[in-house]
Amino acid sequence: MITGLFLALFSIQVIAEEAPLTEEQQKYIAWAKSLWDKVDRQQGNIKLPGNVATLNVPKTFYYLNPKDTETVLTEIWGNPPGQKTLGMLFPAGTTPFDSETYGVTIEYEADGYVSDEDAEEIDYDELLQQMKQGTEEASKQRVKQGYEAIELVGWAARPYYDKASHKLYWAKEIKFADDPKHTLNYNIRILGRKGVLVLNFIAGMAQKPVIDKDLDNVLAIANFDSGSKYEDFNPDMDTVAAYGLGALIAGKVALKSGFLVAALLFLKKFAVIILVAIGAFFKKLFGKS
Repeated sequence: MITGLFLALFSIQVIAEEAPLTEEQQKYIAWAKSLWDKVDRQQGNIKLPGNVATLNVPKTFYYLNPKDTETVLTEIWGNPPGQKTLGMLFPAGTTPFDSETYGVTIEYEADGYVSDEDAEEIDYDELLQQMKQGTEEASKQRVKQGYEAIELVGWAARPYYDKASHKLYWAKEIKFADDPKHTLNYNIRILGRKGVLVLNFIAGMAQKPVIDKDLDNVLAIANFDSGSKYEDFNPDMDTVAAYGLGALIAGKVALKSGFLVAALLFLKKFAVIILVAIGAFFKKLFGKS
């Protein structure tokens, strides 16, 4: 960690001279720095938990392990606790405290080989309506748990399946309660022999041009290991998933009822009034880490 206590104190002094910090803002900064100093940022070749795939993280990104990812998702971004991930990616030179950055959660769904035979038959407009209904029901549960309501506004990027690479892309625009700044959930699914590698970009809609530019670089980071790739599927040995590509987009499938249930939407929600006041501080404090 290049940024030390001296830089932290220096940065606080600089910001204070520009605009005096309130006691609440000072406490938030101290909490943020304490949390960030404990985060293990990794680069290079990283074997994902469960040995499902390997990451090759270049210097332009860094990886957080599942424990640190849970901290980011719950303590910093305000999502419900207890979500299982294989970790998270961030662009180098940014932190989860930066309102203009994005993060990429990594998960693996070991439901078997997902057939892509229905790729050209999916009605994405009809699917979107089902997803909106599912999100509305999920939102009611969030409100009961004390979290703010969410709404699926629509496609930020219509689904597209690359049959050659077995990669599925789409993006959703999410409204978070009454917040005028909508959240972007940019989704990628990489099909494998025994399951699907799940990459979800979490950001504001303003970050979409940056994500579009970085998309190929992120895709190059994650790959199934030899023997676990889509083309390694053996129909005599392997299990076929009970759903197709449409269900990957809509969310998890309740097989007994036949209904599509909205997938959990990770959101990026900040204490805006605080971050507006100390946004420059985080750039000075963490930007050189």
